[in-house]
Amino acid sequence: MSVLEALRVPDGLSARVPAEERGAGRDDVRLMVSRGTAVAHHAFRELPGLLRAGDVLVVNTSATLPAAVNARLGGERLVVHFSTRGDAGPSGAAPTGGVWAVELRSPDGAGSTLPRAGGPAGARVRLPGGGVLVPREPLVEGSPRLWWAAVSVDVPALLARYGRPIRYRYTERDQPLSAYRTVFALPAPDGSGSAEMPSAARPFTESLVTELVRRGVQFAPVTLHTGVASAEAHEPPYPERFEVPAATAWLVNAARASRRTGGGRRTGEGGRAGEGGRIVAVGTTAVRALESAAGPDGTVRPAAGWTDLVVTPARGVRVVEGLLTGLHEPAASHLLMLEAITGREALTRSYTEALRHRYLWHEFGDVHLVLPAEDAH
Repeated sequence: MSVLEALRVPDGLSARVPAEERGAGRDDVRLMVSRGTAVAHHAFRELPGLLRAGDVLVVNTSATLPAAVNARLGGERLVVHFSTRGDAGPSGAAPTGGVWAVELRSPDGAGSTLPRAGGPAGARVRLPGGGVLVPREPLVEGSPRLWWAAVSVDVPALLARYGRPIRYRYTERDQPLSAYRTVFALPAPDGSGSAEMPSAARPFTESLVTELVRRGVQFAPVTLHTGVASAEAHEPPYPERFEVPAATAWLVNAARASRRTGGGRRTGEGGRAGEGGRIVAVGTTAVRALESAAGPDGTVRPAAGWTDLVVTPARGVRVVEGLLTGLHEPAASHLLMLEAITGREALTRSYTEALRHRYLWHEFGDVHLVLPAEDAH
């Protein structure tokens, strides 16, 4: 059995509160850097010295929603996690509030929730303010967790008035919505957003972004509205809405072309000469969006809609060369994406080091920067 297959994250390594409550600020987290099997340990504030002029950071601008709402089914108390806004839905015309993929959970009495099977179909789940949610059918046949449901009221308005951020049991207490939004978050015109935070970008601050730009690092925005990913359920990601704008496609393609022609060679302020123009995704959501817009030759085109892409070692990556991400549970499909980028041996080495150095897991935890192996020195 490999280290990854045997990995169990000790309870003491779950980040229970945001970094700004543990230390000096959002960027007060540790940064593990992997280049192939070479692993180094840094503070996140050192990131500008680890990147090069011309590198492109692809960031997800989706804003986290207050996606958890109390509800009742008859005499049963529930918590509804609103995951993803649907189209017309599986049964045709959309109701007043639209069709949403939802997860029904049971409150645990301590501010968090416990898993619960979805449905039953046709049940009338009462929402605060007089709204009604009616489960229709499972999102994936045979999987009881997420269901398509018709909603009688405007969901963004419902969430704005009654919602709170989704919270899991490893966290210590409720946090304000601002704790679950990144510096890159932008409101969507239709009120859409992410059920859970694109957390790899959480340690960025305005001052750090300013310093990266000053050093010649470029930022390329994409949007992917991520759905719920309960820690108890180790499933591949469901289809999610995404957009890769034309400006981002152009910037990524230009950076890659510059590297091919040798135009990206520069000397960074850290004194290290090297070839800039590496495409580094900030978070697995940014990988999923960008790779969904890439052709077989790696050319990125503007794209928007739904993506069901799951990046695996067999599929590989076409555009992304590096990844900044959190630390993932051993059965999570995100590890397949990391393996596609860095390889199994390098991934095993880095996670062994993360455990040995007691890195913190989950959305308020430490982060991992994966760079191409040829950058090792």
